[in-house]
Amino acid sequence: MTEEPRTNAAGANEPRVHEAPGYQPPTREPSGAPSGAAVPNRHGEEPHDSAGTAHRLNWLRAGVLGANDGIVSVAAVVVGVAGATTQTGPIVAAGAAALIGGAISMALGEYVSVSSSADSQRALIAKEKWELAEMPEEEFEELAQIYQSKGLRPETARQVALELTEHDALRAHLEAELHIDETEVVSPWHAAFASAVAFTVGAILPFLTAVLLPADIRVQVTFAAVLVALGITGALGAYLGGAKPLIPTIRVLIGGVAALGVTFAIGSWLGTTGIVG
Repeated sequence: MTEEPRTNAAGANEPRVHEAPGYQPPTREPSGAPSGAAVPNRHGEEPHDSAGTAHRLNWLRAGVLGANDGIVSVAAVVVGVAGATTQTGPIVAAGAAALIGGAISMALGEYVSVSSSADSQRALIAKEKWELAEMPEEEFEELAQIYQSKGLRPETARQVALELTEHDALRAHLEAELHIDETEVVSPWHAAFASAVAFTVGAILPFLTAVLLPADIRVQVTFAAVLVALGITGALGAYLGGAKPLIPTIRVLIGGVAALGVTFAIGSWLGTTGIVG
């Protein structure tokens, strides 16, 4: 390399390097490190499987909501019966019926809902397979248009569509057009079982406190236990949803207090009037 003088900001001469043919100065990453150098991962263990993460979070939120339903439903029943009578037998019968009936109802509702959703997903997947087999050129153009509409240049959009099609055409179209994954069609049986278990887990607490405790503290302890459990599920549900926990937790607690208060008042009125002995 040769050098020739160059004037710097102070007016002094400094050497200037002529780049030899083929010389490529090292580019620098945003961190300041030369290209190719190891750059520290500033994201830590941040997950990038957004679809899978969202799917798991939806299942967790559904579980929390199922447990919350179990807590409030069974607590309202046993507290209402406890307001009408101090006898343990009617409380056991009513609480057990509420727990079993509620779990079955949740499971059936979830099964029907998820079955309808899964049937729709399978129909869409079958339709996409048929279109890829019968009209691949039109499907390719459609995929390229999707990426072009997201801001890519036409040639870049076509290249992206081409590479994705070569890798897995069906998956590329399902994700871009329908936002679904062929491997994530939910089993209605799994959903029904999970819903029933979540409801039962939530319902066990008020059922046991109302059945096992002495009559003179039964209602008060059940109230307290239910409020603690609702506070936990409310905060957990807010956390999973990415919200600040205070307001959602307060909403859940207000709903629980209202449900237990109303059923206890009605039960006490029925017991006082002699309608229920």
